[in-house]
Amino acid sequence: MSPLATIKDVAKKAGVALSTASYALNGSTKISASTREKVLSAAKELNYLKSGPASDLKKNRTKTIALLLSDLSGPFYSELIRGVQEIVLENGYDLIAVSSYADESSTAARFLREARTDGVILLAHNINTDFVLNSAREGFPIIALDREVIGNPNIISISVNNSRGAYEATEHLINSGCRSVAHISGPANSKDSQERLAGYKQALADFNTPSLYKWILNGKFTQEGGYEATKMLIHQGDLPEGIFYGNDEMAIGGLNALKEYEIRVPEDISIIGFDDIQLAPYLRPPLTTMRQPKYEIGKLASHVLFQLLAGESVSSHYTFDAELISRESVRLF
Repeated sequence: MSPLATIKDVAKKAGVALSTASYALNGSTKISASTREKVLSAAKELNYLKSGPASDLKKNRTKTIALLLSDLSGPFYSELIRGVQEIVLENGYDLIAVSSYADESSTAARFLREARTDGVILLAHNINTDFVLNSAREGFPIIALDREVIGNPNIISISVNNSRGAYEATEHLINSGCRSVAHISGPANSKDSQERLAGYKQALADFNTPSLYKWILNGKFTQEGGYEATKMLIHQGDLPEGIFYGNDEMAIGGLNALKEYEIRVPEDISIIGFDDIQLAPYLRPPLTTMRQPKYEIGKLASHVLFQLLAGESVSSHYTFDAELISRESVRLF
């Protein structure tokens, strides 16, 4: 058998869940002896070699990683969580996902303040950057997603080039024949939202396309927000020929509003989103969008976190690009 077998291969061969295989390979007492033997037998048959820095970590750890998210319910998070979970389980750790819907008094904030886990992957813009800076320390690293945190060597930032992605989204609408383009943005305090708005404005300037205040509205990164913002666009009259939504959830709300007012997509107006959530290709029409590599971001975040726990040197900041996924919601003239 190939020496490149993964823990997924072992789990499949043994007929158990990925988490069960992880427990067995890391000597956990959470499973029965017979199950452990079945997994170990499958691992031996597949010539599985346990790898990763976590196998050499000190034993006086909680063996848990916390993933702190602004909201556990959004469709954006599923692929990210899958990527995080895969590496965490591969290293014999448990993953705890916590919502930081509240402020620094939330359970998520207490995980940071009290270092209740061995490390944290953070995607929660409502937790203050100064609070994050003061929480990370040696032996308790933090991977900050979608924000750049400077001033603490125990904090590593991973982000997407939002401004470039937004520029390309707006450019795609303009190149498709849209002579006017609106933007439905996210919360004003969101780094993602700010950068996507900047990319949109830069594209308009570079292509000498009109930029009007009435065509820039806040949709809060939610489906309901996108619906309400699109209705406001419609009620103002003088509808633009294209709309760039700051995320796919808002684009879904926008589609519903346009449909309600019998405005056809893409015949009457073209729309593009950002994220490429799993639902995007199944909308009617399928949604053109900028794809974030959510799964890859999750895997890298976990991998870098374990490197830090093993005392290895890593870069302070990693950046991913967004990719244009062309579907049928943009009319090509």
